[in-house]
Amino acid sequence: MVRRKLSALPPVRLDWMIRPFHEFVRLESSAGILLLISTVVALAWANSPLKESYGSLWQTELSVGAGGFLLRKPLLHWINDGLMTLFFLLVGLEIKRELLVGELSSPRQAMLPILAALGGMVVPAVIYALFNSGKGGSAGWGIPMATDIAFAVGVLSLLGKQVPIGLKVFLTALAIVDDIGAVLVIALYYTGGISVSYLAIAAGVFLLLVVMNRIQISHPLAYLLIGAIFWYAVSNSGVHATVTGVLLAMVIPARARVDKGEFLRRGTQTLENFKPDEGLEGLAGLSAYQRSGVRTLKNLSQRVETPMERLEPALHPWVTFFIMPIFALANAGITFQGTFGSFFGQNVAIGVFAGLVLGKQIGITSFAWLAVRMKLAVLPSGVRWRQIYGAGWLGGIGFTMSLFIATLAFGEGPLLFAAKVGILCASAIAGGIGYLLLRRLSSH
Repeated sequence: MVRRKLSALPPVRLDWMIRPFHEFVRLESSAGILLLISTVVALAWANSPLKESYGSLWQTELSVGAGGFLLRKPLLHWINDGLMTLFFLLVGLEIKRELLVGELSSPRQAMLPILAALGGMVVPAVIYALFNSGKGGSAGWGIPMATDIAFAVGVLSLLGKQVPIGLKVFLTALAIVDDIGAVLVIALYYTGGISVSYLAIAAGVFLLLVVMNRIQISHPLAYLLIGAIFWYAVSNSGVHATVTGVLLAMVIPARARVDKGEFLRRGTQTLENFKPDEGLEGLAGLSAYQRSGVRTLKNLSQRVETPMERLEPALHPWVTFFIMPIFALANAGITFQGTFGSFFGQNVAIGVFAGLVLGKQIGITSFAWLAVRMKLAVLPSGVRWRQIYGAGWLGGIGFTMSLFIATLAFGEGPLLFAAKVGILCASAIAGGIGYLLLRRLSSH
């Protein structure tokens, strides 16, 4: 009797656990394709007869604000300092989610991608320094430390079910840890002169955001409005403005105002009472009582979902399909004046290229191997060392974050152009070899 009842139970479905990850990968795959298109368009535009319009467009002055709070900056500034803040806000939300409930929430699970990412940051920086230490390009050591999650996961997704889900989770977690490192490098190293007064204002606004979190203000719009003031203060303090995105993500509440049990109880009760009035069944429209029930369900739905869970999916399409392609279009356009080899004759280009192509695969694979060898971590189920090595090659796709750090390190000038050449060539080669390696491994 008991056996019959147990067999009649519906099978346990885990879709709700893995669906967010599959949705994330699907979006990142699309982002990689769109980024590639934007890069090709930027390169073609910057080397066409219309190349003058490419440069002048991004230098167009754009004013935002009014009165004493008027900011007048080139369009390129608003993209790199303004729109990219939203990119970093999304990065911060993803980091927070992974730390709370994702692959980084368990020390045992987190150790492998954390140590692999550490190796993928340290080794490329050291290789870059070997070529540029004590020279004009020494400030660019942070450039080859970055991994572009959109391109890397996008290339991996081209292989579909040929690669185990554990490898995709490993690469995604590794790229997120890599983002944490890049944010720290930007915050601690790539900053200008510090304005104590604006820094004090920024600290006060951030304290206000913390208080808002503690008193459980849950509407994301409130945090975004105060966050805009926070961004203004930080952008004038000397600390790079995009850091505000990650800091803002840390104070977005991750607690629901209604727990799942209460939501189920009150929601079920509301639905049970949602009955058509006698004599009005079949007529269009809802009764006043039913409209009240709909409002109750809507309110419950908003309160059971955390502000962090509401904001992340709302931001993701904008960042994926607008901000990152616009950033690539504005920053990837290199005008090749002279021979291509002249760019690779510069130590900056060589350092970036060697750091991404050699440093990433060596650092990621060796540090992951040491983590497992020292029993600090274990390989994901179904993942082999050759696949970890292939993922290490994909880690050499720097692109978005590398381009961003390059602009902070060098500003406008020949060193920036050399860095961009190294980034683009390294990303193409690392992505291509990584794809071919993993495809070959998957067919055996």
